[in-house]
Amino acid sequence: MALLEGPWGSHPAARLGLVMLALMMAVFLVKLYQARRHIRSLRAQGLAMPPHNPIFGHLLLIARIAMKLPRHAHGHYLGDLIRRRYPELGTAFYLDLWPFTPTVLVVISPTLAAQFTQERLLPKHPGLRRFFGPLTGKQDLLSMEGPAWKIWRGIFNPGFSTTHLMTLVPAIMKDVSIFCEQLQEHARRSDVFSLEEMTLNVTIDVIGRVALDAELDTQRTYNDMTAALRDQIGWCIFGLEPNPLTRFNPLRPIVHWYNNQRMNRYVKRELEDRYARRSDTSKSKSIVDLALKAYTAENVTDQTTSKHMDPTFQEFAISQIKLFIFAGHDTTASTICYVYHLLSQDPVALQRVRDEYDNVFGRDLSRTSSMITSQPHLLNQLPYTLAIIKETLRLYPVVNAPRAGQPDFFLTDDTTGHRYPTENCIVWLNHHALHRNPNFWIRPNEFVPERWLVGSDDPLHPVRNAWRPFELGPRNCIGKELAMLEVKMIMALTLRELDVKGAYEEWDRMKGRGKGGRNVNGERAYQIQLGTAHPSDGFPCRVGFAKRRDGKKDDESIAQSTTTGFETVRSKPYERPENRKPE
Repeated sequence: MALLEGPWGSHPAARLGLVMLALMMAVFLVKLYQARRHIRSLRAQGLAMPPHNPIFGHLLLIARIAMKLPRHAHGHYLGDLIRRRYPELGTAFYLDLWPFTPTVLVVISPTLAAQFTQERLLPKHPGLRRFFGPLTGKQDLLSMEGPAWKIWRGIFNPGFSTTHLMTLVPAIMKDVSIFCEQLQEHARRSDVFSLEEMTLNVTIDVIGRVALDAELDTQRTYNDMTAALRDQIGWCIFGLEPNPLTRFNPLRPIVHWYNNQRMNRYVKRELEDRYARRSDTSKSKSIVDLALKAYTAENVTDQTTSKHMDPTFQEFAISQIKLFIFAGHDTTASTICYVYHLLSQDPVALQRVRDEYDNVFGRDLSRTSSMITSQPHLLNQLPYTLAIIKETLRLYPVVNAPRAGQPDFFLTDDTTGHRYPTENCIVWLNHHALHRNPNFWIRPNEFVPERWLVGSDDPLHPVRNAWRPFELGPRNCIGKELAMLEVKMIMALTLRELDVKGAYEEWDRMKGRGKGGRNVNGERAYQIQLGTAHPSDGFPCRVGFAKRRDGKKDDESIAQSTTTGFETVRSKPYERPENRKPE
């Protein structure tokens, strides 16, 4: 009362403001009490969680862990670091992070994960819709639910089938070949560069060709649509960020609108052009063309004579294409970087995969691309390559699976009998923590491709449902097969010719950084949060020409062989390094 009677309390507006502030504080304290009481009631039931502070919940614990992590380190490290600090937490545990987020139920068990992604589907967390809304308009396959999702997933499924994707290998080879040429150029220069920038460009070109039959040519030229998309990603938020300045940036709506205009203009023009030329593209194999055929077959409209594409299909197609381009390039690009990273640290695995390519494609490197183009099924005869990709995705998963808890839904741990209520919770399936959980993986933090080649009776064999980088169940990633196909092709075309090694020490010296401090669990190539998980600093690296078993380097043989292998996509003949004019 004294405050209300002071110099600020004499003005009616000031008195009203103080009353409102007091009410807000009271509401905050009530909600704080309710949040803390709820989590302590869960603890009283014997449900797992780290030590809980009655006032700060788990915020102090998260702060202590976050202070030891580099800035921008991915949030999925928190779940794993808490598991390491408190190994008794087992299969799932609660985190009380109010007022920043609702209660979080962290799931790190394959059995519990299957209960809400395969046996019964919990809805996607609203944060995903908030993140992808500015990108896709909130009607994309990732955030849609129920019958609408089933209909549109069925329409687009045929374009992502393994059988169909194999027919697109010759087209994909055009973009992959450009990537290979640029990587060879870096080997000749022996410079330090960002590998992820290159992998982002090649994967965005591939998904543009596959989804829209469009030559985005991001690897060699500027493309306004892809530039807008990548800029848009940087402005998207989940709505759970602790920094209020991040959540409430006044420029965000303006940037979102501007970037959407750029993206929609390009995609709409491509769709209308393809529709106008539909008689010429009747044999087209792009995903959008197959989807249009499936849509018109299910919806009786006179599309054969109409001058304009069905507006409903066009609206949904624009949303899905932007989603495909984002998801189809962002996650695959990161995986390619980590494949090179892990193999550079394991010469035995690198030699074994090179031997696999010699056995399947022969030792003549000039024939590899033409053999893959004419016989795409050869990519299915690379078991060790597949094992490397799977192990890379286990150690460096790109996404997680947040779901919205429901009042009548409980997760049941059969080993302890505990039932975890999910009401008012973010159910966070933390792929990173699950993939490195020693309860389900032998040598969880080691790169062991052989675990994917042993029989089910071997202790090294993966536990059922424990590997989930693309998620499992009906809501699994529609682009899984395309991602695996791209990585296989790039590996087969580059690993025998080139050595790719991280150059973080040189990069840090170039940036004037001191040694130490910038690592997670001793790993400098840790993952950072940029929508999905990306390698820190874009994975700076050096590329060199590989030595063959006879001790000779491949630079001369590559100069000859790749001209033959990639001549169909070069704009001019390849020049040997010694014949190039100095720049």
